[in-house]
Amino acid sequence: MMNEKEEGKNKASVLAAAYFDYQKKLNTHAFFKIHDKAMSEDMVQDTFLKTWGYLVKGGKIEVMKAFLYHVLNNLIVDQYRKKKTSSLDVLLEKGFEPKSDESESMVNFLDGKEALILIKRLPKRYSALMHMKHVQDLSLEEISVKTGQTRNTIAVQLHRGLIKLRVLYGEKMKII
Repeated sequence: MMNEKEEGKNKASVLAAAYFDYQKKLNTHAFFKIHDKAMSEDMVQDTFLKTWGYLVKGGKIEVMKAFLYHVLNNLIVDQYRKKKTSSLDVLLEKGFEPKSDESESMVNFLDGKEALILIKRLPKRYSALMHMKHVQDLSLEEISVKTGQTRNTIAVQLHRGLIKLRVLYGEKMKII
């Protein structure tokens, strides 16, 4: 029977042998999964630290390679599940430029208001359907139930209304 000191040396030699046998393959496996060399190396080191902690607590490992890959895969899954945070410095290094220009959203807002005005100028039957479809965001089935018309009839009238809306928009652009 071994004393504690000899048993500790035995565990250390088993883990050292496993490190030399599997460290490169574990690094490759981790890098393939997370695409970050430094992070993958850290994960492999954590794998061996966790394995050492398990051995010190008296855990028995039947197949070292399988155990190491199991621990590493759990660490990779934990990494995937972490909320991704990016610092502003990292984003700036990658070329991100924060903008406070809201002109595009303002143009979209104004185009939306213009579309609503033009929809009101359509003939009544097209105007009502276009409003239900594009403002209230109703499906063809919902509009069909509401109006009592078939789905196909509504689709045709929406298409015709869209053509008339394009004509009105073209006239509006000629004025400007």
